[in-house]
Amino acid sequence: MNEDMSFTERMKEKVLRGEQIEKQEALQLLEEPLSELQEAADEIRKKICGNGFDICTIVNGKCGRCSEDCKYCAQSAHYHTACEETYPLLSTKELVEGAKHNEEQGVLRYSIVTSGRRLSEKEVDQVCESIRKIREETSIEVCVSFGLLDEEQFRKVREAGASRVHCNLESSARYFPEVCTTHTYEEKIETLKAAKRAGLSICSGGILGLGETMEDRIDMVLTARELGVKSIPVNLLNPIPGTPYEKRKPLTNDEACRCVAVFRFLIPDASIRLAGGRGLVGDKGKACFLSGANAAISGDMLTTAGITVETDMALIHELGFEARLCNE
Repeated sequence: MNEDMSFTERMKEKVLRGEQIEKQEALQLLEEPLSELQEAADEIRKKICGNGFDICTIVNGKCGRCSEDCKYCAQSAHYHTACEETYPLLSTKELVEGAKHNEEQGVLRYSIVTSGRRLSEKEVDQVCESIRKIREETSIEVCVSFGLLDEEQFRKVREAGASRVHCNLESSARYFPEVCTTHTYEEKIETLKAAKRAGLSICSGGILGLGETMEDRIDMVLTARELGVKSIPVNLLNPIPGTPYEKRKPLTNDEACRCVAVFRFLIPDASIRLAGGRGLVGDKGKACFLSGANAAISGDMLTTAGITVETDMALIHELGFEARLCNE
């Protein structure tokens, strides 16, 4: 290896040879010049992933008054926020209409997200019927985020036609108890493993800006790597009034770009998916998409406004990406 190369260049060459970088190397990358790190991460993305861009939307399939105490969430029953809307599972008709609308806009994946610790058996059966109908009437992929289901329930979901399960780790194992006390990190990991055993692909990332360290962020992605996760949502905390995190300062664009770039080094073939909070950085994520990110959740988030699909599609084309399914 050329000793005249910078550390970033040496790590880029290591990744391109098919070798994994380790935790200490990732931590050192965080200290490297940002512009060089961004350029190297983008090169890794181009050479390993090509120009594919995996775009999805989410629908709030069941809203409000969640039993869990996640400190960032407007829907938690533990906090008093402006989010007072509550409703049970959306009907099959409503979910199918949403899927059709998103497919018409060029969206590739449609994710049904529900509040609460987990869906009941009756709710699982109901939403499986909705998934079957979506798959009958559209070609859009269906993803689900139904909480801490078990393997048998995930098998029902897969047989209905869903292809992917989302369950965010949120942060590192060390820091997670600061974020939520009503369920454990181990329960999240078991949920992801159960989904995988049921034959579903898994999507798991976290939220940056909860008070965690850079090391926590690296540990989170290393855990995702160990689990075989290839879709990594990167949320930037949107401090919601009424939650314990309401006074936290949002991440800067530079910090977001640095994290995304190092995540690309850690899981070079992943869909690194910009998610909630992207509108807070001003450029709608453009700099992050030039720093190794190659996927996004478009449209509105669960309780906050997002970036329109039309705007995202224009940005994707401007940056030379092509909307297509990745990491199937």
